[in-house]
Amino acid sequence: MVRAGSGLITVRPRRHRCGTIDGVRPFELRGERVWLAAPTRDDVDQITELCQDPDIQRWTTVPSPYTRRDAYWFVHEHVRQGWEAGAELTWAVRDRDRGVRGMIALRLDGAGSAELGFWLGAAFRDSGLIVEAARLVADRAFDPDGLDLTRLVWRASIGNWASRRVAWKLGFRFHGVVRKELGKHGERHDAWLATLLADEPREPAQRWFDVPTLSADGVLLRRWRPSDADAVAEACTDPVTRHWLGSLPDPYTRESALQYIAGREEAHATARGIHWAAAADDHRPALGSFSFMNTGEPEIRKAAEVGYWVAPAARGRGIATSAVRLMVTYAFTPAAAGGLGL
Repeated sequence: MVRAGSGLITVRPRRHRCGTIDGVRPFELRGERVWLAAPTRDDVDQITELCQDPDIQRWTTVPSPYTRRDAYWFVHEHVRQGWEAGAELTWAVRDRDRGVRGMIALRLDGAGSAELGFWLGAAFRDSGLIVEAARLVADRAFDPDGLDLTRLVWRASIGNWASRRVAWKLGFRFHGVVRKELGKHGERHDAWLATLLADEPREPAQRWFDVPTLSADGVLLRRWRPSDADAVAEACTDPVTRHWLGSLPDPYTRESALQYIAGREEAHATARGIHWAAAADDHRPALGSFSFMNTGEPEIRKAAEVGYWVAPAARGRGIATSAVRLMVTYAFTPAAAGGLGL
């Protein structure tokens, strides 16, 4: 990793003990694949194009719809004023082609802490660019010869798993949900909150379980999707399902199903379990739920509990037998060979 301390500084900021800086000309940071530099008027058209992405408009506070006038204001007013005041430092995330791929910013609170925010264009996600960019910014933030901060804060609306995974990779510790924490487009939303301290490693503090797709004998085990909610609601209102799963909400609604699916993702992110939806193929709704639960850290426990339910229309077809056989094979396959290593 190239530390932020090796980046190019146009003008060295003058630091204060309280964690703020005097207004300065923007400074740059460089990594192996990423170049961070304040956006300029030449970037307005590219920013306008990137911000048409529905996910950027959904998860960030950018205007919706987003126009060229918005991008012009962002570069010429918001970014410029933030640097001049030393209160919000914004960089365009650029790759080797020097094109704008996203944005990353630090909003300083004047007391040794700053909030880290970022977004990346749809075509460049899963490239690792934003993780490298965030490491550069975090290293500069904590560097005694840089901003000399004590803490970074990350917040995101519930459901923004891509952003949460970036924070997880940087070593942020998660503290739960803050109700109505974020205001966007005239509404307030619940948010996740996490922090990273200067003396903490910039690496994951806990495991995040991936969910491999497994298939055999006409059964596919895949990740849960919000589109499975109707199938879950139907299965969980069935009398037989309710008899054996006595803790199900009553009544069981589509909202209950969406909360169930979201809970599967939370278990993955906190290494508490691995959960699959069973389906006939990748284009059909879920036929059942199959889980490894109470895993803890498998390097310590080396054990997990198997749990499952099958939708009424899918019973008696051998789906559970085939699905559990897939799970068992995956569980006992060594981690070095792509399994869970139990």
